[in-house]
Amino acid sequence: MSPGFASTMNLPNSITMSRIASVPLLIWFLSPHSPFKGNNGEQELAASALFIVASITDGLDGYLARKRQQITTIGMLLDPLADKLMVTAAYIILVAYNPRIVPAWIAVLIIGREFLVSGLRSIAASEGFTIDASEIGKLKTVIQIVSVVAAILAHRWDYWLWFGGHFVVAVHLIAVTAIYWMTAVSIISAVDYFVGFWKKIDHASERARTRRTSVLSRKAKAAPPAEHPSRIL
Repeated sequence: MSPGFASTMNLPNSITMSRIASVPLLIWFLSPHSPFKGNNGEQELAASALFIVASITDGLDGYLARKRQQITTIGMLLDPLADKLMVTAAYIILVAYNPRIVPAWIAVLIIGREFLVSGLRSIAASEGFTIDASEIGKLKTVIQIVSVVAAILAHRWDYWLWFGGHFVVAVHLIAVTAIYWMTAVSIISAVDYFVGFWKKIDHASERARTRRTSVLSRKAKAAPPAEHPSRIL
């Protein structure tokens, strides 16, 4: 193994790769050919556990990369790619797996928001600035996990009865609420990202115009004065 490859595939990047590898596993777990088919919700519980673990690695790889000073170019590429693959795969499979909770239009809206934000970040990077994650974006991530897990579990249960039926968890209600809340937060955060992008791109354009004006002004001052017509013989 070459030293360059070893340094690239460090612990944070390996965790990111494991999140990408979990995408086909999630699809398999929720497919008719799932290895966890059963009458007691084994399929739903296995898929939910997989998605929760994969979601935890989303924050873990970035934290380790910063703490261990192992931020690499491939890591910066793979991390958002892994996030988008997880979100896209989860909502697409849920449209088929539990359409009463996740209708197609909601999946299209949520996935479209992810691609919009990725596009804005790419343009921002090409212009030399970044768009930081807002508090709304962080809230969206939390609701996203709850909505996906609840939608998976709601395929099997409408209610969970805990402690001998003394505590009832309305799984179906939580799933529906989380999905529509996720939709609303996705729209709000997309608008927030776009406003932040527009402000920064406007400032970047203004700085570019100022630099051009300054350069033209210096060139004009440095140019020799034109001779007066009366001096020309």
